[in-house]
Amino acid sequence: MLTTLIVIAVIVALVLFVVVGAYNKLVALDQRADQSFADIDVQLKQRHDLIPNLVDTVKGYASHEKGTLEAVIAARSAATTATSVNDKVEAENMLTGALGRLFALTEAYPDLKANTNFLELQRELSDIENKLAAARRFFNNAVSEFNAVRRQFPTVLFAGMVGFGSDKPFFDVGEGERATMNAAPPKVSFTA
Repeated sequence: MLTTLIVIAVIVALVLFVVVGAYNKLVALDQRADQSFADIDVQLKQRHDLIPNLVDTVKGYASHEKGTLEAVIAARSAATTATSVNDKVEAENMLTGALGRLFALTEAYPDLKANTNFLELQRELSDIENKLAAARRFFNNAVSEFNAVRRQFPTVLFAGMVGFGSDKPFFDVGEGERATMNAAPPKVSFTA
């Protein structure tokens, strides 16, 4: 009888050890994903702070392009008020598209293309975009690791009971941007 109780106690201790270890790993990975998303938020804030200066600079040269400028401001507003990961992804994809249209305007305005303030803002935005891409990669890696551990045995048996019942969403480029990336590249011709 005593041997049976000792065996049961050892089995219970092992199960608790495994469950507590898996739970602690989930907590650590969840924290890492949250921290990496905070890094994305820092880059997005810098991006959002830069956009009004960019719009004001373009406005001085292309004031009749009101629709494009208003689209950038509206997309920035939506991006700054988004709260969930999915909402932020959608809003940031809209903002990226609006900024793309804004930069396309520069081709029609040579004076704007030569403006040092505009060039500096464009350089800063490019730098932020690079940092943002790195932060997104780090976040998506943390999310991937969290989701994998959450689905693994034995974690999958109790993850939902302790508040980790669903996968974390990735911060991806979105369907519109993916369609653009998969489109045929533009044709370049040097003939008159």
